[in-house]
Amino acid sequence: MSDFRLRLAARELFILDGAMGTELARRGAPTPLPAWSALALVKSPERVLAIHRDYVAAGADLLTTNTFRTTRRALKAAGIEVEPRELVALAAGLARRAAGEAGRPVYVLGSMAPLADCYRPDLAPSPEDMMNEHSELAGHLVEAGVAALLLETMNTEREALAALAAASATGLPVLASFVANEVGQLFDGTPLASFVPALLAGGANAVLVNCTPVAATDRVLPELAALAGSTPFGAYANIGYPHPTDGFTAGADPGPDEFAAHAALWVAAGASIIGGCCGTRPEHIAAIRARLRSGAEVARP
Repeated sequence: MSDFRLRLAARELFILDGAMGTELARRGAPTPLPAWSALALVKSPERVLAIHRDYVAAGADLLTTNTFRTTRRALKAAGIEVEPRELVALAAGLARRAAGEAGRPVYVLGSMAPLADCYRPDLAPSPEDMMNEHSELAGHLVEAGVAALLLETMNTEREALAALAAASATGLPVLASFVANEVGQLFDGTPLASFVPALLAGGANAVLVNCTPVAATDRVLPELAALAGSTPFGAYANIGYPHPTDGFTAGADPGPDEFAAHAALWVAAGASIIGGCCGTRPEHIAAIRARLRSGAEVARP
């Protein structure tokens, strides 16, 4: 059994990294849809590596591969004529390089996102396509040497369960994360009361909520904690959404210290995996690490 799997099951506290796509845009890299962050693997991989290194320096224990849009479907739509396996290997290699330079245990998670659009559940492809395409990406990530697979921003139950089945078949630990709407449901209307148990029954090793505004994350987390039971759970909220023209649309935009204060509440509620999503920067992760080191968070149950 892997070291990461054992530590995850023991509910040790892990700090996840922050955003990649919006951070690339902030640093001047083009991030047009539908390629989003994947274009940087072709045009400026050195920026991807620099961001990974900055998250390690900020105190992240978990790095996420820049594979949010490296499926065959996304690359074809973007006109990127590179084999998905090559880009996945590059993305994982960059994250593993940064992790290997850390001088402490840092684990690399292979990112798997909705195949079509994170905020448009109506665009989800057929069950057969979902299974085939998620299986292909999961296989490439395993070949690239990731420690675990991270299903991110899942907005429909059907795609989340298809991706979970594909990821679980690899034998690696699987962290399953979803995006919630303002009333605490998936974007397809599925309530957490039925969705989270379905993830657990499907073999998820951890359940998380991500790319959801901080205030909504605060509301969702108690229900997620109750439904997760003894299974590790966590959160990595956003502070705005990607935008097709300017790369990012800021929301309430809490600063690093305010974001870290919310993260401390998630830890106090029992979360063992915390980090940031769209809009967050290395400074937000550093603030979380500093707050946890200072003991400012409420004791976990």
